[in-house]
Amino acid sequence: MATILPTPTNVSFSNYLQSLSQTPHRLRKRMLATWTPDQELNQVRLRSGADMMRKLKWYDLIALGIGGMLGVGVFVTTGLVAHQISGPSVFISYIIAGISALLSSLCYTEFSVQIPVAGGAFSYLRVTFGEFVGYFAGANILMEYVLSNAAVARSFTEYLCHAVGENPNSWRFEVDGLLEGYNKLDFPAVALILLLTLCLCHSTKESSVLNLVMTVFHLIFFGFIIIAGFYKGSAKNLVEPGGLAPFGVKGILDGAAMVYFSYIGYDSVSTMAEEIRNPAKSLPVGIAGSVLIVTGLYCLVALSLCFMVPYNMIDKDASFSVAFQKIGWKWAGNVVGAGASLGIVASLLVAMLGQARYLCVIGRARLVPSWLAKVNPSTGTPLNATLFLGLCTASIALFTELSIILDIISISTLLVFYLVANALIYRRYVIVSHNPPSQTLLFLFLLSSCSIGFSMSWKLEEQWWVLPVFGGFMIMITAFFQYMVPSICQTNEGWSVPFMPWPAVASISLNVFLVTSLKIPSFQRFGIWACLITLFYVLYGVHSTYRAEEMEVGVGEISRPSIQQSKLEVQVL
Repeated sequence: MATILPTPTNVSFSNYLQSLSQTPHRLRKRMLATWTPDQELNQVRLRSGADMMRKLKWYDLIALGIGGMLGVGVFVTTGLVAHQISGPSVFISYIIAGISALLSSLCYTEFSVQIPVAGGAFSYLRVTFGEFVGYFAGANILMEYVLSNAAVARSFTEYLCHAVGENPNSWRFEVDGLLEGYNKLDFPAVALILLLTLCLCHSTKESSVLNLVMTVFHLIFFGFIIIAGFYKGSAKNLVEPGGLAPFGVKGILDGAAMVYFSYIGYDSVSTMAEEIRNPAKSLPVGIAGSVLIVTGLYCLVALSLCFMVPYNMIDKDASFSVAFQKIGWKWAGNVVGAGASLGIVASLLVAMLGQARYLCVIGRARLVPSWLAKVNPSTGTPLNATLFLGLCTASIALFTELSIILDIISISTLLVFYLVANALIYRRYVIVSHNPPSQTLLFLFLLSSCSIGFSMSWKLEEQWWVLPVFGGFMIMITAFFQYMVPSICQTNEGWSVPFMPWPAVASISLNVFLVTSLKIPSFQRFGIWACLITLFYVLYGVHSTYRAEEMEVGVGEISRPSIQQSKLEVQVL
């Protein structure tokens, strides 16, 4: 086992100022520096001290994926989309969104099998496009985790109060003098986050068992909604008034963009890679299997809602509770509140599992303080990262209203999914197949440009003849690229995405399409956050990694990673 010398931490202020003067030089050295999968799996992982315990099996991963996705999203989006955007064809919107999620999950799966570490998208992008792209993606998905977990925790209070027939505001403390939207302190949400944080610190396997139990009960609850809806509802509500698709094809696709966010959470499964007994076999089943199961459940639940009441009578806020009241089952509203509360706990548990592992691996890379990378030897969990992010999430959940966070839709997550799909194509056709990078980079640029052109033409609803032009050009350049640029499919790695590059191309196009549907505040928030994390990288991250990777000499460790060989040359496992 290689011995890794500790990174110097006693850096004086004068030394730091001297380091800042070398920022341009260090940026050139570090921004495109990559590690090989072998180094990521062995030498970098040693920086956490103890290893994470491999106790999870394929059924644990499926339960974690289902628990991560079957959260508050379906209860928030289904009624709104059915009432205002898609009509009864909301179930078709869920199918389209599920296909997009499945394509993205396939890209994640191939990477997670080849590089089974806890870093998820951060590690995949770091070994492909370099340190800065990996850091940028990791910081974005971490922010998305923390904010969404805080929002979900506050929604837990809403649904729990609904289950017991209480007003949610009676469980919150209003503080005079604070800004509107930040003045109602939610202590039940904080208590839930802290309780789950302590559970996650204890053991991943026990947390997985807890999630499995909650997910089973949540599936029973979903089954109740589906059976009750089909039993008490009527098929004529699907076509009256206005037919199955009263808002047309555009309504179905616009609805898919909104309901897509009910699928966010499957990527947490890939962060469990270091805790799985057989990653090569379990990860494909766990990631893709959970997405397929959830897609089926979402479609049935959406159909059940539209069976119970016509789309124009669906309540956009408390759709399922009001629907049960309309069919004469008022008591079922309390059941909906209890079931949603249980689903929220399971979703929050899985998301908090994932966020801690992201931060742990970013800490191994020295892009954040290295103490966040430590794994507790007795529990086999990233204890420091779990506690730190738990406190951050609890602080935001205490003050911030649910609506403020939910209004900022997750552009960061879509960006990460988009980058992972691009990275998979680059890895297959350049790093593995040893083709010149210029051909693949040109193809990716043209593909993204056409996707943006198609999506903006759809959004602006002008000159419809442009849509088939952009769509046809995307198909043409993909077919030309596949014919001209050879690819090596590595069967020895256990699993790989079939029919490449078409699944990754479809994932890129769909993610771009969904991004263009987001509101302006989402882009404004993304711009501010992007500036902040880039500034942090320039002022801290690049200097910390430069000391760790360029100046540190470890026994048995290559002091300079694959940048010595080639900027983007990644060895094959």
